[in-house]
Amino acid sequence: KLTTVGHMHPRHSIGEWLFYRLCGCWCHACFSAFIVRHHRAPDSSCPRLYSLATSFGSIFDLFTTSQAIPGAQEASSAESWHLPDAEWKKRLAPAQYDVLRHEGTERAHTSALNGEKRKGIYHCAGCDLPLFTSDMKFDSGTGWPSFYATSPGSVLSKTDFKLILPRTEYHCARCDGHQGHVFNDGPAPTGKRYCNNGVALRFAGAP
Repeated sequence: KLTTVGHMHPRHSIGEWLFYRLCGCWCHACFSAFIVRHHRAPDSSCPRLYSLATSFGSIFDLFTTSQAIPGAQEASSAESWHLPDAEWKKRLAPAQYDVLRHEGTERAHTSALNGEKRKGIYHCAGCDLPLFTSDMKFDSGTGWPSFYATSPGSVLSKTDFKLILPRTEYHCARCDGHQGHVFNDGPAPTGKRYCNNGVALRFAGAP
């Protein structure tokens, strides 16, 4: 028995489903077999198409799955930070809300934290999770606070295509608040540049 066209078999990835969805008009037999709700592979009469689908699925999933920055682990918290959008809007200032919850970008050279040189800790402005130390900060000349590393377990990343070409977006591991993008043009020892929105951070100076 076949499911309604468009439903995805639980054993297949989103990428594989999308490939078959796109190719369904070319090979209805393969697409039909793909959505059968019992455990068997897509129609063996089209092994090349199945091979292409699995390859396509792996690539698609790579670019759409949120991944941890190397060495990072999921931040733990007793309080749940998966709040409704309306609650975030009440808690945050408008500029913070735009950046943290809707991946906005502040204008360069507008954050006082860009020139901050005191010793201390940079926290997520959404949930106060420590993200960076002042020792990780450097002057990138870009107009945004920049860091060459993150505190262990503090951020997760994903690939976005908002500017057509892929970029690595990173966000707070506890509340999912957008922070910025990471690039491979930073200083030693990591070679990374975490280009952060200042409005997404709260700085706490060392005592």
